Amino acid sequence: MAGDVGHPQGMDATVTLIVDGATHRIPVDTRTTLLDALRERLGNISPKKGCDHGQCGSCTVLLDGRRHLTCLALALSYEGATVTTAAGLAADGLHPMQRAFVAHDGYQCGYCTPGQVCSAVGMLDEAARGQPSYVTDDLTVPTSLETLTDSEIRERMSGNLCRCGAYVGILAAVREVAGT
Repeated sequence: MAGDVGHPQGMDATVTLIVDGATHRIPVDTRTTLLDALRERLGNISPKKGCDHGQCGSCTVLLDGRRHLTCLALALSYEGATVTTAAGLAADGLHPMQRAFVAHDGYQCGYCTPGQVCSAVGMLDEAARGQPSYVTDDLTVPTSLETLTDSEIRERMSGNLCRCGAYVGILAAVREVAGT
């Protein structure tokens, strides 16, 4: 059609998500990211929009129990999924990881903190299930919380950036919760 130039309009759809324990039916444009659905449609500002390119980790949540970046995920791809944000981790008082972040100054400006906390919780779950990382020394011995080294924690958390440089406190917080 003449004069029909530019981006086509997205189609409207509805996605059902369980966010921090509550079920929501959310009307979205088919191009809406999970991050934008959470922030703009539900008003959940816990996951942050940092780089919007999947490089900083500020938008990390637990998606069906696993850590996941939301800025690159289309909301409609996660119909029926369970999303836990840092706010949801604190539903019944601060989560042990959140308390450890406070105790060890694992935050500065706080912008990356919700993503860092969700990533740390998910990372410890991965380690507890025996999943190795890039720097796991011995693949014949299952990874566990007891065997996590500082290098292992840093590698596993490397997808979450902190512009303020609170890495020493973040490492100490993760170590405390891991019990190592």
